[in-house]
Amino acid sequence: MWRVLKNRIKQGYRTSRYPKEAPVFPPRFRGKPTIDFHQLQKLSPSLPSPQDPTGALNISPQPAVDLGKLLFNEDLKEVASPSVLGYSQDHRMAVSHREDLVLKDNELKLASGLKEKMKKVLGRSLKLREVCAGSCGGCDLEIQALDNVVFDLSRFGIQFVASPRHADGLIVTGMVTKNMESALQAAYEATPFPKIVIAVGACAISGGIFCGSPQVHSGVDRLLPVDLYIPGCPPHPLTILDGLLRLLDKIDTPDKKKS
Repeated sequence: MWRVLKNRIKQGYRTSRYPKEAPVFPPRFRGKPTIDFHQLQKLSPSLPSPQDPTGALNISPQPAVDLGKLLFNEDLKEVASPSVLGYSQDHRMAVSHREDLVLKDNELKLASGLKEKMKKVLGRSLKLREVCAGSCGGCDLEIQALDNVVFDLSRFGIQFVASPRHADGLIVTGMVTKNMESALQAAYEATPFPKIVIAVGACAISGGIFCGSPQVHSGVDRLLPVDLYIPGCPPHPLTILDGLLRLLDKIDTPDKKKS
């Protein structure tokens, strides 16, 4: 027992102090992209390419980058060159509307809080049922990490529940395969009103690399109304956490509308 106590003291405090303290990411972290839109317009309009299989980069008629389709892959910079496209250390990318993920400049309108009527029902807590609707498992692992000692999601009043009947909403990963369509619909119908839907990852937002396949629905919002979009492939746990806290108005920063 004494050995356990000594090890615990030696390890120190492991829980992230986010959002009170800004997180520190390793150099390899790929956060919100930084784009030179003037130079992007000069590129060949032959995209999508093997480096951009989802067509996240749009050259014409107006240069834009769709974060809902972006895979945040390193080799994409080979197409656009590092001087045109790079990745910042900014993890804040969750938005309330699908169109806000289409960047036409380097400003991103971050997610806003729930409507007052919804806040009165939910308060400042949230119970979520996760539905894997055909993901590779990457986004699910990042969501699962939110419950570990580092992120400790429950300290914010956010918890995962075993049944949609006990949930305030669904958090969905994957592109929604034909086989999962009815299961997702059933989970949504079982969730009591008022309810929210959160799409996590490129597949849940746009279909990812499977977009256009007859076996998938290319995004959750083709079937259900979505209240929060969290891009990434997969998104970092802090990107997911930041979106959830903004949804509950638990982050009070001057850049709520612009990043």
